[in-house]
Amino acid sequence: MSRKMSRKMTYAFGAVLLVAFAAFSAQSFNESLTPYVPYDEARRAGERTVQVAGGLLAGSSSYDDVAHALHFTLTDPESGGTMPVRYEGLKPANFEEAVSIVAIGRYDAAGDTFHADKLLVKCPSKYQGAEVKEYG
Repeated sequence: MSRKMSRKMTYAFGAVLLVAFAAFSAQSFNESLTPYVPYDEARRAGERTVQVAGGLLAGSSSYDDVAHALHFTLTDPESGGTMPVRYEGLKPANFEEAVSIVAIGRYDAAGDTFHADKLLVKCPSKYQGAEVKEYG
């Protein structure tokens, strides 16, 4: 085999490796995305991890200290829809005062509940409504 042919084979092999690496990277990136979806789409997502957001329905939260399980209902302010959620872990601080809640997880059709692996809780700012004093 000539030196020129060997070089072409090396370049071809390198190109194939680059294409395979790019395809693997794109697939891994797509699998790691957790999109925000409406409640009805979350119910159809199956085993795919998604994010749902909303407000806490007043009076709907209960926490089991023994099982470390938080049950509550999210409400969508736009559609008025609701989504029952179960989260296993410590109850976030100031949960009851949350302005909005994002639940990341999967919907369990058998239990008609969204099982959250993570919760993101946005509480009101301590500066909200504070007067701004101008100096000058």
